[in-house]
Amino acid sequence: MAQPPEPRKTDDVADESVISSRNVGSKTLARGLRALELVATTVDGLTVQELGMALGVHRTIAYRVLATLEDFRLVTKDTEGHYRAGSGLSALAHHVQQGLREIVEPHLRSLARDLRATVALIVVEGNEAVAVAVIEPPNSSYHLSFRTGSRHPLDRGSAGRALSAAMPASPDDSAEVKEARERGYARTRGEVEPGAYGLAFPLKYEPGLPAACINLITYREDLIERALPIMAAEVAAINAELH
Repeated sequence: MAQPPEPRKTDDVADESVISSRNVGSKTLARGLRALELVATTVDGLTVQELGMALGVHRTIAYRVLATLEDFRLVTKDTEGHYRAGSGLSALAHHVQQGLREIVEPHLRSLARDLRATVALIVVEGNEAVAVAVIEPPNSSYHLSFRTGSRHPLDRGSAGRALSAAMPASPDDSAEVKEARERGYARTRGEVEPGAYGLAFPLKYEPGLPAACINLITYREDLIERALPIMAAEVAAINAELH
C-alpha cells in the first residue's frame, strides 16, 4: 500500500511564504519605481491611462501606483489630469545632484580654466534644463556668465537638446535631439541667449539619476570649434568616474 505523503514542515511553509511575499513586494516596488521614472522623464507628464499602457497594467493598478507616489509628494497631478514630478522628488534629486556636483565640479574648473569660458553642469527638472553648478574662468576678464539655478525650457538650446539626447530615445524626439544623440553633443546659437553659441555634451544616462550634461556658452564661434575635442575628453573622464 502506498504511503501517504509526509506532512509539509511548518518551517518550509513559512519559507515559501516569505519568498512569495518578497517576490510580490519586489514587483510592486519595481512597478512603482518604473512609474516614477516614466513620469519624471516625460516632458508633458502622463495620465493614468497612459501610464497603465506604458506599464502594461490596468488603469486601476496604475491609479493606485500614482496615488501612492502622490501621497509621498513624489508626483503631482495638474488640472488636466497629467502627473508630473513632485516636490518630494526634487528634494531627493537635490541630494543626488550634490553627489553629482562633487564629481563634476573639478572637471568644470579644469574646462573653465583651459577654455577661458563659463561652463556648467545642467540637469533635467520636469520640462526644464536647470544649472546646478556654474564655473566661471579664473583667468579671463571678459566672459559670458549666468547664475546657478538658471533655467530654460527643455526644447531649446544646446543644453536642452543634450539633456533630451541623454534620456532614453522616444518617438517624439525632434530631429535635432536625434542628431545630438548620434553625434554625442549638441550645438546651437542664439536659442537661449541672443547671439551666444552653446555647446553641450550629455553625460551617460543611468536610471535613478537625473539626465545631465556639461554646457559651454560663449559669444566666440572659434572657441566652440576648439572646445569640441577638449570637452569630449573631459566628459569621457567624468563618465568613467560616474560609472
